[in-house]
Amino acid sequence: MRKRELQRFQKKLVEQREQLLGNARRALAGDIHLDPDDFPDELDTASSEISLSFTGRLRERERRLLNKIDKALAKIGEGEYGSCESCGEDIGLKRLEARPVAELCIECKAEQEKLERRG
Repeated sequence: MRKRELQRFQKKLVEQREQLLGNARRALAGDIHLDPDDFPDELDTASSEISLSFTGRLRERERRLLNKIDKALAKIGEGEYGSCESCGEDIGLKRLEARPVAELCIECKAEQEKLERRG
């Protein structure tokens, strides 16, 4: 992969990382809280708990994505970005454009998904 392409992916990953960290900062600043006194009946409380649970799942997904971004940035620094972790072949540029944190080439990813569906 050319240096210019690596820089472009690095920029994209850093921007995505900053956006995720900004979301987390806003959540920690008080966007998410549950005060039982705010909900006069059980339905309101249940609705709020479902909303909070959904928000928690989103935060967990963001945390996992943040870990993948950090791993991809480390690979750029080590000169290993864009190589499939399974077969060692280059991951296609179109795949990396769509998913900059991709760890597997499209063939290996398809095989992994096929095995997951069976098992």
